[in-house]
Amino acid sequence: MATFLYRLGRFAFRRRHFVALIWVALLTLAGVGAANAPAAGNTSFSIPGTEAQKAFDLLEQRFPGASADGATARVVFKAPAGEKITDAGNKAAVEKTVGTLSDGSEVASVADPYTGKAVSKDGTIAYASVKYDVSGMELEDSSRDALKEAAQDARDAGLTVEVGGDALSAAPETGATEVIGIGIAAVVLVITFGSLLAAGLPLLTALIGVGIGVSTITALAATLDLGSTTSTLATMIGLAVGIDYALFIVSRYRAELAEGRGREEAAGRAVGTAGSAVVFAGLTVVIALVGLSVVNIPMLTKMGVAAAGTVAIAVLIALTMIPALLGYAGRKVRPMGEKSKLLGGGRNRGADRAAKPNLGTRWASFVVRRPVAVLLLGVVGLGAAAVPAASLELGLPDDGSQPTSTTQRRAYDLLSEGFGPGFNGPLMVVVDAKDSTDPQAVFRDVGNEIKRLDDVVTVTPAAANKAGDTATITVIPGSKPSSATTEDLVHAIRDKGADVKADSDASVLVTGSTAMNIDVSQKLNDALVPYLALVVGLAFLLLIVVFRSVLVPLKAALGFLLSVMAALGAVVAVFQWGWLSGLMGVEETGPVMSMMPIFMVGVVFGLAMDYEVFLVTRMREAYVHGEKPSQAVVTGFKHGARVVTAAAVIMMAVFAGFIGSSESMVKMIGFGLAIAVFFDAFLVRMALVPAVLALLGRRAWWLPKWLDRVLPNVDVEGEGLRTASGAPSRDDDDKELVRA
Repeated sequence: MATFLYRLGRFAFRRRHFVALIWVALLTLAGVGAANAPAAGNTSFSIPGTEAQKAFDLLEQRFPGASADGATARVVFKAPAGEKITDAGNKAAVEKTVGTLSDGSEVASVADPYTGKAVSKDGTIAYASVKYDVSGMELEDSSRDALKEAAQDARDAGLTVEVGGDALSAAPETGATEVIGIGIAAVVLVITFGSLLAAGLPLLTALIGVGIGVSTITALAATLDLGSTTSTLATMIGLAVGIDYALFIVSRYRAELAEGRGREEAAGRAVGTAGSAVVFAGLTVVIALVGLSVVNIPMLTKMGVAAAGTVAIAVLIALTMIPALLGYAGRKVRPMGEKSKLLGGGRNRGADRAAKPNLGTRWASFVVRRPVAVLLLGVVGLGAAAVPAASLELGLPDDGSQPTSTTQRRAYDLLSEGFGPGFNGPLMVVVDAKDSTDPQAVFRDVGNEIKRLDDVVTVTPAAANKAGDTATITVIPGSKPSSATTEDLVHAIRDKGADVKADSDASVLVTGSTAMNIDVSQKLNDALVPYLALVVGLAFLLLIVVFRSVLVPLKAALGFLLSVMAALGAVVAVFQWGWLSGLMGVEETGPVMSMMPIFMVGVVFGLAMDYEVFLVTRMREAYVHGEKPSQAVVTGFKHGARVVTAAAVIMMAVFAGFIGSSESMVKMIGFGLAIAVFFDAFLVRMALVPAVLALLGRRAWWLPKWLDRVLPNVDVEGEGLRTASGAPSRDDDDKELVRA
């Protein structure tokens, strides 16, 4: 592995024009494809195998033309204080709005509140239900504008009017914080390298990689049914790993220059050593992201595969384009320890630096002397941070989780005020009586059974299809959609459905957004353990090959579990309990997004292994080259701590940039990943890892002899490069640069 990558690095350095042309061509091709691709249409959301999805599919089959997946909107009206919505003037304003909405080209139907019994008991609040022919993703901007204008006309007439539903859904906005995150990354790179040019290389290559990845996703969005969240995730992950991987290689290149090697040789060795770590770190991220397909939620699978493709591009760019750009930079990228004149370089302080150990060396020496104390403090600290995770409540966001400044949230609150908290999460019960001898009797019996259940406010009469073999019944719970009481009601209806099936051969299915959320949460919970086993198992085997050790990969996996539990605890504390919610811009606390645990497990595991591989391969390299285990730990920190610290800060800055998103899901993901990287990089990899390795000593690198014979030797530490001959001197290399 190291030898192959060494040759690849030297080839890219020498043939930099060819390599750069290839990547520019790929970026151009992806950009042209994205520009000419058809607009992405309806992004389907299906949960195969769940009862809610089966009911939804049955509705499409038995109620053709009903636009089951069409966008919906609820226009909620409230009369001025002391008036009724049924007063003549107010009623005229509402009916005018209903008439205006009915004229929309994409509108399928508009329900009049007065004929549809959509007026509250106290007569102050009413709502009009608007049904569209197309989904929220396909809805034209003109239809959204018409909806907003109609609401504004009613406001001008003196009514309070708010609009809820998915018809107003739009792509999330990340705001300026994402740009600030990239700016912080740039500052960290400049401080790390002491050179503007060296700092610019990782940023440039990361942006090119993300550009290729996101453009490709855009070009294939319509064909593969990819949503906007897919591009957001690919951007988030691609930027973070793209900068980090390039940082690792540029840092190693400067270290090789500092040891007196020529520039081409240094580029080859940087790719052969740090590049090997990048390959295996990238593989762990790809395994974690592709492994999301285990959950069997198509949207999540597509997001994972698309992000994994962006990571693969980041690895390839780091291995080829970075050495090519280093060839272009020439002497402008200085050896480790030298700064450019712009940043105060040019003064000879080499002797002072050699005499004074760097911070990484001093920290590692302290940990090696006090491993038990550091280990205990780290474990106790992470355990304390993980305590809130015991109170984790899962759910999917609805309009009730929107900021109070939005019209969707205000519409949600008005409906709760006028019709009860359960009105915002109606349950749709689908009764399939095709195999029953008396379908109408079955429909009545099911409705009567549901009325007897606890927490049921309203049960509408069954609405049968034309064939008369299938009917829908709407059930209004007494509790809000995200409550445990509503979840219990869904399970109670399904239990009754089992009895109906036994008595009449009719099937009773519960669907709707509330039931779908419950099924998604259950499906994700059920998939968590198999997913952990698959991802951690595959990565464990991969790390055994990399480190040729059993205990080091085991320690890496256990450390990851500590960091991800601590990160989940932090997410619960902020988004569920409301700690520091003002600082994070969280206007409404509530259940944690259902896919957050499994998503964090996948992404954080892959990213955590980046630091594990880069830091511990340096230790392994020193150990293989003859150092004692404790000294190898110190050597690994001497060369790797500064770079890993910079990489972690950069990744945290990129993820934290998404905290400014207007979408609560994106905000939660950004915070969760940023805090997880903090815990894993600074507490686990920087504290627990050296402490455990110091306690294990030589046992850390133990591998059974039979396994040693079976495993391939990938030579991540670059032992094979020590025997390389014919390497050019620095003078010869500089002459080659002049000729180029």
